[in-house]
Amino acid sequence: MRRDTRQRDAILEVLEGVSTHPTADWIYEEVRKKIPRISKGTVYRNLKVLEEEGKITELNLNGTVSRFEVKQDCHYHFRCERCGRVFDLDVPVEKDRDDRVAASTGLNIRCHQLEFRGLCGDCQ
Repeated sequence: MRRDTRQRDAILEVLEGVSTHPTADWIYEEVRKKIPRISKGTVYRNLKVLEEEGKITELNLNGTVSRFEVKQDCHYHFRCERCGRVFDLDVPVEKDRDDRVAASTGLNIRCHQLEFRGLCGDCQ
């Protein structure tokens, strides 16, 4: 098990302080306000470590720029096609979908990600 570092703590603090799903570059700029000499590579490496430890989730649907969030229960997302913001949706996750896909394909399904797209309230 890796030990926590000041850099990882700062990254988690930034992610815990936002309701959006920021990019790695945005996180880097925010962490630099606390740790001015931190490198972009250090932020990227620590994001990967935090994901491996199950503390954060990387959202990378359909090859878009990865976004990050503090690990939560399973939930769906909405991406605004105009401004690019990503929101959590407060709708029930269809957990039986994993079982149906596993049964029909023979695959071992751990989970699924679903992203809805359209225009957010601000962009409509």
